[in-house]
Amino acid sequence: MAHSSPTDAAAIAANLRDFDYIVNPGPKAPVTGLKAAVSTDNAIVTETMLRVLREGGNAVDAGIAGCLVQAAVEPFMTNHTGTVTFLYYEAKTGQYHQLDSAGFMPSGLAPFKPVPPQPAGYASMPPSACIPGYMPGLKAIFERFATRPWAELCADAIRWAEDGHPVSSFEYYVNTWGADFTTFFSEGRAFYRPDGHFTPVGHRFRPPGMAETLRKVAEHGPDHMITGDWARAFVAKANDMGWKITLDHMTETPPRWLEPLRFRHRDHEIVSLNVPQQQGAYIALALGVLRELDLKDVEPQSAEHYYYLGHALRLAQIHSGFITDTTVADAAVDVVTNPEHHKQLARLIKGLMPKVDLTEHSRLVGGPGMVSGLSLYGGLGKPTRGRSDSKQPTGSCELSIVDAEGNWVQMMNTLQSGGIPGMVVEGIPMVGTHATFGGLTTAIDGRLFKGARLRQCIGNTFVLKDGKPVFSLGSPGNVHCTVPQVLAYLLEFGYGPDDAVAAPRILPMGEDSSLVLEDRLSDETIDGLAALGLNVKVSEAWDFHMGSFAMCYRDDDGLIGTVADPRRCAVADGLR
Repeated sequence: MAHSSPTDAAAIAANLRDFDYIVNPGPKAPVTGLKAAVSTDNAIVTETMLRVLREGGNAVDAGIAGCLVQAAVEPFMTNHTGTVTFLYYEAKTGQYHQLDSAGFMPSGLAPFKPVPPQPAGYASMPPSACIPGYMPGLKAIFERFATRPWAELCADAIRWAEDGHPVSSFEYYVNTWGADFTTFFSEGRAFYRPDGHFTPVGHRFRPPGMAETLRKVAEHGPDHMITGDWARAFVAKANDMGWKITLDHMTETPPRWLEPLRFRHRDHEIVSLNVPQQQGAYIALALGVLRELDLKDVEPQSAEHYYYLGHALRLAQIHSGFITDTTVADAAVDVVTNPEHHKQLARLIKGLMPKVDLTEHSRLVGGPGMVSGLSLYGGLGKPTRGRSDSKQPTGSCELSIVDAEGNWVQMMNTLQSGGIPGMVVEGIPMVGTHATFGGLTTAIDGRLFKGARLRQCIGNTFVLKDGKPVFSLGSPGNVHCTVPQVLAYLLEFGYGPDDAVAAPRILPMGEDSSLVLEDRLSDETIDGLAALGLNVKVSEAWDFHMGSFAMCYRDDDGLIGTVADPRRCAVADGLR
């Protein structure tokens, strides 16, 4: 009988260990009865954050270390040049803090869109370049609230960048899905396909050059990528490509500490991101309208539920589009959060509710060629679930953390709004920003004015009871519309955290009365929506574009629980 050598045994053990980190999408049980908890999109990130908490770090330390690792092991979803937003409950003071460190546009320059030398099937022009907000954000958070040394918080990110991480089927799918974008420059091809192809599932991807840059970040601090050698290399590459930024542009719009937006909803108070981010206003209007529609008395996941929800989300998307950076204009957030305003909007929705059966109308007007995708009714006698064919930019990662001292952190790190799209500088990939400039209902929008930050739809949110958090949640994906939906399941229908996260999600109602839903609804609900005149489309049953919620919560006994979303590779865990 042949025996393995010690080297072979170590290799086998390492390979087996790798499979522990490959967590596929699918149902995940909540973890309860905890003193400290974390929920992230990746098993490696969860492991790092729990280690930091176990070794005496606080929730902020864990969040910083988690962000640094996440960009090392999920460069298909986030990177070290994107955006960081941060919502923090400080237990010793009872105060809530918000940091906005989205990317921003440099002053005095037109939006810069690099043209790939060989588009090779890329369907549209790349998005605009912008100045990164990621490292300035982590620096600001670290200087104000962290307790562990900076280099210590960088250690796991360096190790994973150097050793590489095992590739999941989800990562491979996302890499191939976005290949036209990430690999249209030779630098992107060398980074993502160092051997001429994407790393296969189960093998380790080692991001070329990243570990060396992260070692310098650990040694010199985050300034290495803000004003130091990496920043100078970034400016030089931008100049070579025709984007005439200077080193001064890297620091002209520093991260901004804000008072979060707070408002009541029934027996709870909600704390979410304030302007220039639009999520707090969006949530306030959507939940306010649903409250006035008496959603709590409607059957969950019924046609009436989704009819009301689709309209409320559409109105929230339109009205929160009036939010902009207060450096540029006075944002009338009080109008969007006003309960009297919500009453009038609810009347509009009720007034549009059909009093006749519109099934035949839906059958006749629906069909291929309607705006996007296939409708439910394609001119046939029998309804079939038609698939929505829309594609959206991917990328973002949410972290949810509660430590043993009662500090709560909800934060996002995202590849959106950072650097030069499709370019890689010294091992750090970038995707730029998909911002518009004056878009009313777009998820990312900007004004070219010094000091103004991009308006985004990031959804870090706390729900309070008696002034203290009972839920902490947020998500990547279609953030703008999915956070209000999960909150509605929690606060209107009384779902438990795991059921609220798993419940089917939708997109806001379209201009053609179309409604895109995850394909897990009953035939009765589908028929009911058709009778209400809606052009129904479906996405995947578990659509990763619909988000991947990271959530922590406090139960009636004061113990902490945590939930991981089934739509991606999320892992929730904690300390007992």
